[in-house]
Amino acid sequence: MEREDLVESINRLREEREAVILAHNYQPPEIQDLADFVGDSLGLARQAAETEARVVVFCGVHFMAETSAILNPDKVTLLPEPRAGCPLADTVTPEGIRTLRKLHPRAVVVTYVNSTAAVKAESDYCCTSGNAVDVVRSIEATEIVFTPDGNLGRYVQGVSGRRLIIWEGCCPIHDGIRAEDVSRLKEEHPEALTIAHPECRPEVLELADAVASTSGMFRVVEESDREEFIILTESGLGYPLGKRFPERRFHFPSPEPLCPDMKMITLEKVERSLRDMEPRVTVPEEIRVRALRAVERMLAVG
Repeated sequence: MEREDLVESINRLREEREAVILAHNYQPPEIQDLADFVGDSLGLARQAAETEARVVVFCGVHFMAETSAILNPDKVTLLPEPRAGCPLADTVTPEGIRTLRKLHPRAVVVTYVNSTAAVKAESDYCCTSGNAVDVVRSIEATEIVFTPDGNLGRYVQGVSGRRLIIWEGCCPIHDGIRAEDVSRLKEEHPEALTIAHPECRPEVLELADAVASTSGMFRVVEESDREEFIILTESGLGYPLGKRFPERRFHFPSPEPLCPDMKMITLEKVERSLRDMEPRVTVPEEIRVRALRAVERMLAVG
């Protein structure tokens, strides 16, 4: 099918299936243009929780679709490309969480939303990069385990003032951004404001003027009087930033950080998933109920 025919078919099927299409900020431009809502993990989770649609088409990675299935057991959640995973989510397992609980029996476990449903089920709270600090600050326990992103954990520890027991996972895209890349960009664009994602290394965050989640980056740009910005995250964010702020200029590290999993979904796959109502993402009820508690706590904070 030609692109126009694909979009026409998707729109027809979306209406027939009573479906909503959610897309992450890192998705390809043609997927973002198609979506009913584009946002970060927290925004997408809120949309999934609030939607009245019968079918949720999740254009992101597997853990995001699982979160939708946790929140919407009576709806159909489709992930157009089931192989779209998350290397960060793969760094932590339910067994790992249970081991930490044995070592720290009084600790509260906070798990980044970039994790599997089975890991969420072993956790007390979930969080996103946008509300991780608020979640940690809301907890009164003397010991807090933070999984799985070590860089985000260190950032939250520094901002919140709480001592955390940190799991040492990382996002290879954000962790791969180096301080020398940032220094070079700052030399090339001395008037630019530097905004970093909190999954970046501590030495990179030290060079930033602001640290924010992807949705938070939009707010920083909107509130700034600068014309240029150095954006330290996956370069797919350049597309929605450019659409919303066409008069501003955005610079990303070189080589550009691109998450291959986030680029796996295509128009053809979205059309096929709506036509065939597959692949579906489901979560076993025993796991879903336990994970729901942690996800709902995330949605309630921040």
